Amino acid sequence: MKKYILAHDLGTSGNKATLFSENGELIGSYVSSYSTDYFNGTWAEQDAEDWWKAVCITSKKLTESLNINPLDIAVVSFSGQMMGCLCVDKSGNPLRKAIIWADQRAQEQVAQIEQHITQKDFYHIVGHRNTASYGIQKLMWVRDHEPEIYEQTYKTLNAKDFIVSRLTGKFYTDYSDGNGNGCFDLINLKWSDEIIEYAGIDPEKLPELRPSTFVAGGVTKKAAEATGLAEGTPVVLGGGDGVTASVGAGSISSGKTYCCLGTSAWITTASEKPIFDEEMRTVTWAHVVPGLYAPNGTMQTAGGAYNWLKNTICQYEIHQAELNGTSPYDYMNAQIEQSPVGSNGIIFLPYLLGERAPRWDAMAKGAFIGLKPENTKGDMIRSVLEGVTMNLSIVLDILRTQLDINELMVIGGGAKGNHWRQIMADIYDTKVLVPHVLEEAGSMGAAVTGGVGVGLYKDFNVINQFIEVNSVHTPNSDAVLAYQPIKEIFDDCYYALKDVFSKMTK
Repeated sequence: MKKYILAHDLGTSGNKATLFSENGELIGSYVSSYSTDYFNGTWAEQDAEDWWKAVCITSKKLTESLNINPLDIAVVSFSGQMMGCLCVDKSGNPLRKAIIWADQRAQEQVAQIEQHITQKDFYHIVGHRNTASYGIQKLMWVRDHEPEIYEQTYKTLNAKDFIVSRLTGKFYTDYSDGNGNGCFDLINLKWSDEIIEYAGIDPEKLPELRPSTFVAGGVTKKAAEATGLAEGTPVVLGGGDGVTASVGAGSISSGKTYCCLGTSAWITTASEKPIFDEEMRTVTWAHVVPGLYAPNGTMQTAGGAYNWLKNTICQYEIHQAELNGTSPYDYMNAQIEQSPVGSNGIIFLPYLLGERAPRWDAMAKGAFIGLKPENTKGDMIRSVLEGVTMNLSIVLDILRTQLDINELMVIGGGAKGNHWRQIMADIYDTKVLVPHVLEEAGSMGAAVTGGVGVGLYKDFNVINQFIEVNSVHTPNSDAVLAYQPIKEIFDDCYYALKDVFSKMTK
Protein backbone atom coordinates (compact mmCIF):
# COMPACT_ATOMS: atom_id res chain seq x y z
CA MET A 1 0.00 0.00 0.00
CA LYS A 2 1.34 3.43 -0.94
CA LYS A 3 2.01 5.66 2.05
CA TYR A 4 1.86 9.43 2.16
CA ILE A 5 3.23 12.16 4.43
CA LEU A 6 1.18 15.28 5.11
CA ALA A 7 3.29 18.35 5.93
CA HIS A 8 1.76 21.59 7.15
CA ASP A 9 3.81 24.79 6.79
CA LEU A 10 2.27 27.46 9.02
CA GLY A 11 3.70 30.70 7.67
CA THR A 12 2.92 34.34 8.37
CA SER A 13 0.45 34.76 5.51
CA GLY A 14 -1.18 31.33 5.56
CA ASN A 15 -0.89 27.58 5.94
CA LYS A 16 0.34 25.41 3.10
CA ALA A 17 -0.54 21.73 3.28
CA THR A 18 1.67 19.56 1.08
CA LEU A 19 1.35 15.86 0.41
CA PHE A 20 4.43 13.78 -0.37
CA SER A 21 4.73 10.12 -1.29
CA GLU A 22 7.13 8.11 0.82
CA ASN A 23 9.71 8.28 -1.99
CA GLY A 24 9.73 12.09 -1.78
CA GLU A 25 7.50 12.85 -4.74
CA LEU A 26 5.43 16.01 -4.34
CA ILE A 27 1.84 14.89 -4.90
CA GLY A 28 0.06 18.18 -4.37
CA SER A 29 -0.43 21.20 -2.13
CA TYR A 30 -3.16 23.55 -0.98
CA VAL A 31 -2.94 26.96 0.68
CA SER A 32 -5.36 28.72 3.03
CA SER A 33 -4.58 32.32 3.95
CA TYR A 34 -5.13 34.22 7.17
CA SER A 35 -4.58 37.81 8.22
CA THR A 36 -2.21 39.63 10.54
CA ASP A 37 -3.18 42.60 12.67
CA TYR A 38 -0.45 45.26 12.55
CA PHE A 39 -0.98 48.19 14.92
CA ASN A 40 0.66 50.54 17.43
CA GLY A 41 3.65 50.85 15.12
CA THR A 42 5.51 47.69 16.15
CA TRP A 43 2.74 45.28 17.20
CA ALA A 44 1.75 42.20 15.18
CA GLU A 45 -0.85 39.61 16.19
CA GLN A 46 -2.75 36.69 14.67
CA ASP A 47 -5.81 34.72 15.73
CA ALA A 48 -4.70 31.15 16.47
CA GLU A 49 -8.17 29.91 15.56
CA ASP A 50 -7.40 31.09 12.03
CA TRP A 51 -4.38 28.75 12.05
CA TRP A 52 -6.60 25.85 13.05
CA LYS A 53 -9.25 26.68 10.43
CA ALA A 54 -6.51 26.84 7.78
CA VAL A 55 -5.19 23.42 8.80
CA CYS A 56 -8.69 21.92 8.72
CA ILE A 57 -9.47 23.46 5.32
CA THR A 58 -6.19 22.49 3.68
CA SER A 59 -6.20 18.94 5.07
CA LYS A 60 -9.68 18.26 3.73
CA LYS A 61 -9.19 20.02 0.39
CA LEU A 62 -5.91 18.24 -0.27
CA THR A 63 -7.10 14.72 0.47
CA GLU A 64 -10.44 15.23 -1.29
CA SER A 65 -9.02 16.87 -4.42
CA LEU A 66 -6.38 14.14 -4.80
CA ASN A 67 -8.79 11.36 -3.84
CA ILE A 68 -6.47 10.20 -1.06
CA ASN A 69 -7.72 7.75 1.54
CA PRO A 70 -6.87 9.33 4.94
CA LEU A 71 -5.87 5.86 6.17
CA ASP A 72 -2.98 5.97 3.67
CA ILE A 73 -1.44 9.00 5.40
CA ALA A 74 1.36 7.58 7.54
CA VAL A 75 2.12 10.74 9.50
CA VAL A 76 1.34 14.44 9.84
CA SER A 77 4.26 16.77 10.57
CA PHE A 78 4.92 20.49 10.76
CA SER A 79 7.00 23.49 9.84
CA GLY A 80 5.89 26.71 11.47
CA GLN A 81 6.58 30.37 12.04
CA MET A 82 8.87 30.87 15.02
CA MET A 83 9.47 33.24 17.96
CA GLY A 84 5.83 33.76 18.87
CA CYS A 85 3.82 33.74 22.08
CA LEU A 86 0.36 32.19 22.25
CA CYS A 87 -1.13 31.86 25.73
CA VAL A 88 -3.55 28.94 26.13
CA ASP A 89 -5.53 27.49 29.03
CA LYS A 90 -5.51 23.87 30.24
CA SER A 91 -7.91 22.89 27.46
CA GLY A 92 -5.60 24.39 24.85
CA ASN A 93 -7.92 27.31 24.09
CA PRO A 94 -6.27 30.65 23.25
CA LEU A 95 -6.62 33.31 25.95
CA ARG A 96 -5.68 36.14 23.59
CA LYS A 97 -4.37 36.56 20.06
CA ALA A 98 -0.88 35.26 19.36
CA ILE A 99 1.95 37.79 19.48
CA ILE A 100 3.95 36.75 16.42
CA TRP A 101 7.64 36.94 15.49
CA ALA A 102 7.36 40.38 13.85
CA ASP A 103 6.09 42.05 17.03
CA GLN A 104 8.59 44.35 18.76
CA ARG A 105 6.58 45.64 21.72
CA ALA A 106 8.63 43.96 24.48
CA GLN A 107 11.48 46.49 24.61
CA GLU A 108 11.01 47.15 28.35
CA GLN A 109 11.20 43.42 29.02
CA VAL A 110 14.48 43.19 27.11
CA ALA A 111 15.83 45.89 29.42
CA GLN A 112 14.60 43.96 32.48
CA ILE A 113 16.66 40.93 31.45
CA GLU A 114 19.67 43.14 30.66
CA GLN A 115 19.71 44.26 34.31
CA HIS A 116 20.81 40.72 35.21
CA ILE A 117 22.83 39.40 32.25
CA THR A 118 24.96 40.96 29.52
CA GLN A 119 24.14 40.54 25.85
CA LYS A 120 27.30 38.47 25.38
CA ASP A 121 26.49 36.08 28.23
CA PHE A 122 22.89 35.76 27.02
CA TYR A 123 24.16 35.07 23.50
CA HIS A 124 26.45 32.28 24.70
CA ILE A 125 23.58 30.52 26.49
CA VAL A 126 20.84 30.88 23.88
CA GLY A 127 22.84 31.38 20.69
CA HIS A 128 20.86 34.56 20.07
CA ARG A 129 20.82 38.14 21.30
CA ASN A 130 18.34 39.30 23.92
CA THR A 131 15.78 41.14 21.75
CA ALA A 132 12.04 41.77 21.65
CA SER A 133 11.65 39.24 18.82
CA TYR A 134 11.70 36.19 21.09
CA GLY A 135 9.01 34.39 23.05
CA ILE A 136 10.11 34.87 26.66
CA GLN A 137 10.21 38.66 26.32
CA LYS A 138 6.69 38.60 24.84
CA LEU A 139 5.40 36.44 27.69
CA MET A 140 6.97 38.91 30.12
CA TRP A 141 5.02 41.67 28.37
CA VAL A 142 1.78 39.73 28.89
CA ARG A 143 2.69 39.32 32.56
CA ASP A 144 3.38 43.04 32.94
CA HIS A 145 0.45 44.41 30.94
CA GLU A 146 -2.23 41.67 31.01
CA PRO A 147 -1.72 39.99 34.39
CA GLU A 148 -5.12 38.30 34.30
CA ILE A 149 -4.19 36.58 31.03
CA TYR A 150 -0.80 35.58 32.41
CA GLU A 151 -2.37 34.04 35.52
CA GLN A 152 -4.77 31.96 33.40
CA THR A 153 -1.99 30.81 31.04
CA TYR A 154 -1.33 27.08 31.28
CA LYS A 155 1.22 26.96 28.45
CA THR A 156 2.68 29.34 25.91
CA LEU A 157 2.98 27.86 22.42
CA ASN A 158 4.24 28.57 18.93
CA ALA A 159 2.06 28.08 15.84
CA LYS A 160 2.86 24.46 15.06
CA ASP A 161 2.74 23.52 18.76
CA PHE A 162 -0.80 24.88 19.01
CA ILE A 163 -1.90 22.77 16.05
CA VAL A 164 -0.21 19.70 17.55
CA SER A 165 -2.16 20.34 20.76
CA ARG A 166 -5.42 20.61 18.79
CA LEU A 167 -4.69 17.34 16.99
CA THR A 168 -3.46 15.33 19.97
CA GLY A 169 -4.42 17.16 23.17
CA LYS A 170 -0.72 17.29 24.20
CA PHE A 171 1.51 20.32 24.88
CA TYR A 172 5.03 20.04 23.47
CA THR A 173 7.57 22.06 21.56
CA ASP A 174 10.69 20.90 19.76
CA TYR A 175 14.22 22.15 20.35
CA SER A 176 14.24 24.52 17.36
CA ASP A 177 11.06 26.34 18.43
CA GLY A 178 12.16 26.14 22.05
CA ASN A 179 15.31 27.95 20.95
CA GLY A 180 13.09 30.71 19.55
CA ASN A 181 11.60 31.28 23.01
CA GLY A 182 14.82 33.00 24.06
CA CYS A 183 15.21 31.05 27.30
CA PHE A 184 16.74 27.88 25.89
CA ASP A 185 20.08 26.38 26.89
CA LEU A 186 21.53 25.68 23.45
CA ILE A 187 24.33 23.39 24.63
CA ASN A 188 22.25 21.21 26.94
CA LEU A 189 18.98 21.36 24.94
CA LYS A 190 16.82 22.33 27.90
CA TRP A 191 15.13 25.40 29.32
CA SER A 192 17.67 27.76 30.87
CA ASP A 193 16.94 28.04 34.59
CA GLU A 194 19.20 31.09 34.72
CA ILE A 195 17.38 33.12 32.06
CA ILE A 196 13.94 32.02 33.27
CA GLU A 197 14.87 33.29 36.73
CA TYR A 198 16.11 36.61 35.33
CA ALA A 199 12.91 36.93 33.29
CA GLY A 200 10.75 36.21 36.34
CA ILE A 201 8.58 33.76 34.42
CA ASP A 202 6.87 30.67 35.83
CA PRO A 203 8.70 27.78 34.07
CA GLU A 204 5.56 25.64 34.31
CA LYS A 205 4.02 27.86 31.65
CA LEU A 206 6.53 26.55 29.09
CA PRO A 207 5.71 23.36 27.14
CA GLU A 208 7.75 20.17 27.45
CA LEU A 209 10.78 20.01 25.16
CA ARG A 210 11.16 17.08 22.78
CA PRO A 211 13.17 16.29 19.61
CA SER A 212 11.60 17.35 16.30
CA THR A 213 11.06 13.68 15.40
CA PHE A 214 9.00 13.05 18.55
CA VAL A 215 5.56 11.49 18.02
CA ALA A 216 3.33 13.75 20.11
CA GLY A 217 0.38 11.38 19.82
CA GLY A 218 -2.37 10.34 17.46
CA VAL A 219 -5.11 12.44 15.90
CA THR A 220 -8.08 12.47 18.30
CA LYS A 221 -11.62 11.62 17.23
CA LYS A 222 -12.68 15.26 17.50
CA ALA A 223 -9.68 16.46 15.46
CA ALA A 224 -10.27 13.74 12.88
CA GLU A 225 -13.81 14.99 12.31
CA ALA A 226 -12.56 18.57 11.90
CA THR A 227 -9.66 17.81 9.55
CA GLY A 228 -10.80 14.77 7.61
CA LEU A 229 -7.76 12.85 8.84
CA ALA A 230 -8.03 9.34 10.19
CA GLU A 231 -8.32 8.99 13.94
CA GLY A 232 -5.03 7.76 15.41
CA THR A 233 -2.82 9.11 12.58
CA PRO A 234 0.63 9.76 14.16
CA VAL A 235 1.49 13.43 14.67
CA VAL A 236 5.20 14.35 14.68
CA LEU A 237 6.27 17.70 16.14
CA GLY A 238 8.43 18.91 13.25
CA GLY A 239 10.29 22.19 13.69
CA GLY A 240 10.46 25.91 13.19
CA ASP A 241 10.22 26.90 9.54
CA GLY A 242 13.72 28.33 9.26
CA VAL A 243 15.19 25.06 10.51
CA THR A 244 12.99 22.54 8.70
CA ALA A 245 14.06 24.36 5.52
CA SER A 246 17.61 23.28 6.35
CA VAL A 247 16.55 19.67 5.92
CA GLY A 248 14.67 20.42 2.71
CA ALA A 249 17.76 22.17 1.33
CA GLY A 250 20.02 19.26 2.22
CA SER A 251 21.84 21.03 5.06
CA ILE A 252 22.02 17.93 7.27
CA SER A 253 25.76 17.45 7.82
CA SER A 254 28.59 19.72 8.93
CA GLY A 255 29.36 22.44 6.38
CA LYS A 256 26.33 21.78 4.18
CA THR A 257 25.08 25.30 3.53
CA TYR A 258 22.16 26.97 1.79
CA CYS A 259 20.85 30.45 1.03
CA CYS A 260 17.13 31.19 1.03
CA LEU A 261 16.15 34.22 -1.06
CA GLY A 262 12.65 35.39 -0.30
CA THR A 263 11.29 38.77 0.80
CA SER A 264 13.91 38.44 3.51
CA ALA A 265 16.91 36.14 3.10
CA TRP A 266 19.26 34.03 5.13
CA ILE A 267 22.30 31.83 4.93
CA THR A 268 22.32 28.75 7.17
CA THR A 269 24.81 25.94 7.57
CA ALA A 270 24.99 22.81 9.74
CA SER A 271 27.61 22.22 12.40
CA GLU A 272 28.35 19.86 15.26
CA LYS A 273 28.65 22.73 17.73
CA PRO A 274 27.27 26.28 17.90
CA ILE A 275 29.15 29.03 16.10
CA PHE A 276 29.54 32.01 18.41
CA ASP A 277 30.65 35.19 16.63
CA GLU A 278 32.68 37.61 18.76
CA GLU A 279 30.55 40.50 17.46
CA MET A 280 27.31 38.49 17.80
CA ARG A 281 26.49 39.08 14.13
CA THR A 282 25.17 35.56 13.51
CA VAL A 283 22.91 33.29 15.57
CA THR A 284 22.76 29.53 16.10
CA TRP A 285 19.58 27.47 16.11
CA ALA A 286 19.06 23.98 17.45
CA HIS A 287 18.78 21.81 14.33
CA VAL A 288 15.94 19.34 13.78
CA VAL A 289 18.63 16.73 13.01
CA PRO A 290 19.84 15.19 16.31
CA GLY A 291 23.38 16.20 17.24
CA LEU A 292 23.53 19.19 14.89
CA TYR A 293 23.15 22.95 15.10
CA ALA A 294 22.07 25.43 12.43
CA PRO A 295 24.26 28.59 12.53
CA ASN A 296 22.49 31.32 10.62
CA GLY A 297 22.33 34.96 9.62
CA THR A 298 19.04 36.47 8.43
CA MET A 299 18.70 39.88 6.75
CA GLN A 300 15.49 41.90 6.63
CA THR A 301 15.02 42.97 3.00
CA ALA A 302 16.38 40.89 0.11
CA GLY A 303 13.81 39.99 -2.52
CA GLY A 304 11.78 42.71 -0.83
CA ALA A 305 14.36 45.28 -1.94
CA TYR A 306 14.22 44.00 -5.52
CA ASN A 307 10.42 44.11 -5.45
CA TRP A 308 10.55 47.67 -4.09
CA LEU A 309 12.85 48.66 -6.95
CA LYS A 310 10.48 47.12 -9.47
CA ASN A 311 7.47 48.98 -8.07
CA THR A 312 9.19 52.36 -7.80
CA ILE A 313 11.55 52.91 -10.75
CA CYS A 314 10.58 50.11 -13.12
CA GLN A 315 7.10 51.23 -14.14
CA TYR A 316 8.03 51.00 -17.82
CA GLU A 317 9.09 47.36 -17.35
CA ILE A 318 5.81 46.62 -15.55
CA HIS A 319 3.86 48.21 -18.41
CA GLN A 320 5.75 46.26 -21.07
CA ALA A 321 5.23 43.03 -19.18
CA GLU A 322 1.47 43.67 -18.98
CA LEU A 323 1.35 44.33 -22.73
CA ASN A 324 3.28 41.19 -23.60
CA GLY A 325 2.07 38.81 -20.91
CA THR A 326 5.54 38.37 -19.40
CA SER A 327 7.26 39.24 -16.13
CA PRO A 328 8.73 42.69 -15.36
CA TYR A 329 11.78 40.85 -14.07
CA ASP A 330 12.50 39.63 -17.61
CA TYR A 331 13.02 43.23 -18.70
CA MET A 332 14.96 44.08 -15.55
CA ASN A 333 17.25 41.09 -16.00
CA ALA A 334 17.94 42.09 -19.60
CA GLN A 335 19.27 45.43 -18.34
CA ILE A 336 21.44 43.70 -15.72
CA GLU A 337 23.26 41.99 -18.60
CA GLN A 338 24.35 45.41 -19.86
CA SER A 339 25.83 46.45 -16.50
CA PRO A 340 29.30 45.24 -15.47
CA VAL A 341 30.51 43.76 -12.19
CA GLY A 342 30.24 46.54 -9.60
CA SER A 343 27.32 48.27 -11.36
CA ASN A 344 29.55 51.01 -12.77
CA GLY A 345 30.46 52.20 -9.28
CA ILE A 346 27.04 52.15 -7.56
CA ILE A 347 26.78 50.68 -4.08
CA PHE A 348 23.33 49.82 -2.74
CA LEU A 349 22.75 49.39 0.99
CA PRO A 350 19.69 47.11 1.30
CA TYR A 351 18.53 48.29 4.73
CA LEU A 352 15.01 49.44 3.89
CA LEU A 353 13.61 48.00 7.14
CA GLY A 354 16.69 48.37 9.31
CA GLU A 355 18.82 45.25 9.56
CA ARG A 356 19.25 42.07 11.52
CA ALA A 357 22.35 40.07 10.51
CA PRO A 358 25.04 41.15 10.16
CA ARG A 359 24.40 44.74 11.31
CA TRP A 360 21.78 44.43 14.07
CA ASP A 361 20.91 48.06 13.47
CA ALA A 362 17.22 48.98 13.58
CA MET A 363 18.02 52.53 12.44
CA ALA A 364 19.92 51.56 9.26
CA LYS A 365 18.43 52.85 6.00
CA GLY A 366 18.57 51.92 2.33
CA ALA A 367 20.83 53.96 0.09
CA PHE A 368 22.25 54.25 -3.42
CA ILE A 369 25.81 55.55 -3.16
CA GLY A 370 28.12 56.61 -5.99
CA LEU A 371 25.56 57.75 -8.57
CA LYS A 372 27.06 59.57 -11.59
CA PRO A 373 25.57 61.05 -14.78
CA GLU A 374 26.73 58.07 -16.83
CA ASN A 375 24.93 55.53 -14.68
CA THR A 376 21.96 53.71 -16.19
CA LYS A 377 18.83 52.15 -14.78
CA GLY A 378 20.49 48.79 -15.42
CA ASP A 379 23.34 49.81 -13.12
CA MET A 380 20.84 50.61 -10.36
CA ILE A 381 19.00 47.33 -10.87
CA ARG A 382 22.21 45.31 -10.74
CA SER A 383 23.43 47.22 -7.67
CA VAL A 384 20.37 46.08 -5.69
CA LEU A 385 21.17 42.42 -6.34
CA GLU A 386 24.84 43.02 -5.57
CA GLY A 387 24.03 44.91 -2.36
CA VAL A 388 21.80 42.16 -1.01
CA THR A 389 24.38 39.52 -1.92
CA MET A 390 27.32 41.42 -0.41
CA ASN A 391 25.36 41.79 2.82
CA LEU A 392 24.73 38.03 2.89
CA SER A 393 28.37 37.35 2.03
CA ILE A 394 29.38 38.88 5.38
CA VAL A 395 27.31 36.18 7.07
CA LEU A 396 28.90 33.50 4.91
CA ASP A 397 32.40 34.76 5.73
CA ILE A 398 31.64 34.51 9.47
CA LEU A 399 30.49 30.90 9.07
CA ARG A 400 33.60 30.14 7.01
CA THR A 401 35.85 31.08 9.92
CA GLN A 402 34.88 27.75 11.51
CA LEU A 403 33.71 25.57 8.60
CA ASP A 404 34.88 24.68 5.10
CA ILE A 405 32.07 25.77 2.78
CA ASN A 406 32.76 25.05 -0.88
CA GLU A 407 29.26 25.00 -2.31
CA LEU A 408 25.88 26.42 -1.45
CA MET A 409 22.31 25.41 -2.31
CA VAL A 410 20.02 28.31 -3.20
CA ILE A 411 16.25 28.19 -2.66
CA GLY A 412 13.31 30.61 -2.53
CA GLY A 413 11.57 32.81 -5.06
CA GLY A 414 14.61 35.03 -5.58
CA ALA A 415 16.58 32.01 -6.73
CA LYS A 416 14.59 31.88 -9.97
CA GLY A 417 16.80 34.57 -11.51
CA ASN A 418 19.76 33.20 -13.46
CA HIS A 419 21.67 36.51 -13.22
CA TRP A 420 21.24 36.77 -9.47
CA ARG A 421 22.48 33.21 -9.00
CA GLN A 422 25.66 33.99 -10.96
CA ILE A 423 26.19 37.18 -8.95
CA MET A 424 25.98 35.02 -5.81
CA ALA A 425 28.52 32.53 -7.15
CA ASP A 426 30.93 35.38 -7.92
CA ILE A 427 30.50 37.33 -4.67
CA TYR A 428 30.44 34.23 -2.47
CA ASP A 429 33.29 32.67 -4.49
CA THR A 430 31.60 29.30 -4.32
CA LYS A 431 29.56 26.95 -6.47
CA VAL A 432 25.84 27.71 -6.30
CA LEU A 433 23.57 24.68 -6.69
CA VAL A 434 20.00 25.10 -7.93
CA PRO A 435 17.48 22.36 -7.01
CA HIS A 436 14.54 21.41 -9.23
CA VAL A 437 12.07 22.61 -6.57
CA LEU A 438 12.90 26.05 -5.18
CA GLU A 439 10.04 26.81 -2.81
CA GLU A 440 9.19 23.59 -0.95
CA ALA A 441 12.19 23.23 1.36
CA GLY A 442 10.22 23.88 4.55
CA SER A 443 7.49 21.42 3.65
CA MET A 444 9.96 18.81 2.44
CA GLY A 445 11.97 19.21 5.64
CA ALA A 446 8.83 18.75 7.75
CA ALA A 447 7.86 15.68 5.71
CA VAL A 448 11.27 14.02 6.14
CA THR A 449 11.19 14.84 9.87
CA GLY A 450 7.81 13.16 10.11
CA GLY A 451 9.01 10.17 8.11
CA VAL A 452 12.03 9.70 10.38
CA GLY A 453 9.79 10.10 13.42
CA VAL A 454 7.51 7.19 12.50
CA GLY A 455 10.24 4.99 11.06
CA LEU A 456 9.45 5.38 7.36
CA TYR A 457 13.05 6.54 6.92
CA LYS A 458 16.13 5.30 8.74
CA ASP A 459 17.57 8.82 9.11
CA PHE A 460 17.69 12.28 7.54
CA ASN A 461 20.12 11.19 4.82
CA VAL A 462 17.07 10.20 2.80
CA ILE A 463 16.76 13.85 1.75
CA ASN A 464 19.74 13.34 -0.55
CA GLN A 465 17.61 10.96 -2.62
CA PHE A 466 14.87 13.58 -2.98
CA ILE A 467 16.88 16.65 -3.99
CA GLU A 468 17.59 16.90 -7.70
CA VAL A 469 20.11 19.60 -8.71
CA ASN A 470 19.03 21.21 -11.98
CA SER A 471 22.00 23.52 -12.55
CA VAL A 472 25.27 24.71 -11.02
CA HIS A 473 26.77 28.20 -11.21
CA THR A 474 30.56 28.28 -11.00
CA PRO A 475 32.41 31.42 -9.87
CA ASN A 476 33.99 33.50 -12.62
CA SER A 477 37.57 34.09 -11.47
CA ASP A 478 37.75 37.61 -12.96
CA ALA A 479 34.47 38.60 -11.27
CA VAL A 480 35.59 37.11 -7.95
CA LEU A 481 38.73 39.29 -8.01
CA ALA A 482 36.78 42.38 -9.08
CA TYR A 483 34.31 42.00 -6.21
CA GLN A 484 36.94 41.86 -3.44
CA PRO A 485 37.58 45.64 -3.21
CA ILE A 486 33.89 46.37 -3.86
CA LYS A 487 32.89 44.25 -0.85
CA GLU A 488 35.25 46.34 1.31
CA ILE A 489 33.72 49.57 -0.03
CA PHE A 490 30.24 48.18 0.70
CA ASP A 491 31.25 47.68 4.34
CA ASP A 492 32.88 51.12 4.47
CA CYS A 493 29.69 52.76 3.15
CA TYR A 494 27.58 51.30 5.94
CA TYR A 495 29.96 52.36 8.71
CA ALA A 496 30.40 55.84 7.19
CA LEU A 497 26.62 56.35 7.30
CA LYS A 498 25.82 54.53 10.55
CA ASP A 499 25.70 57.71 12.65
CA VAL A 500 23.89 59.57 9.87
CA PHE A 501 21.16 56.90 9.86
CA SER A 502 20.78 57.33 13.60
CA LYS A 503 20.38 61.11 13.22
CA MET A 504 17.82 60.62 10.41
CA THR A 505 15.76 58.37 12.67
CA LYS A 506 15.66 60.97 15.43
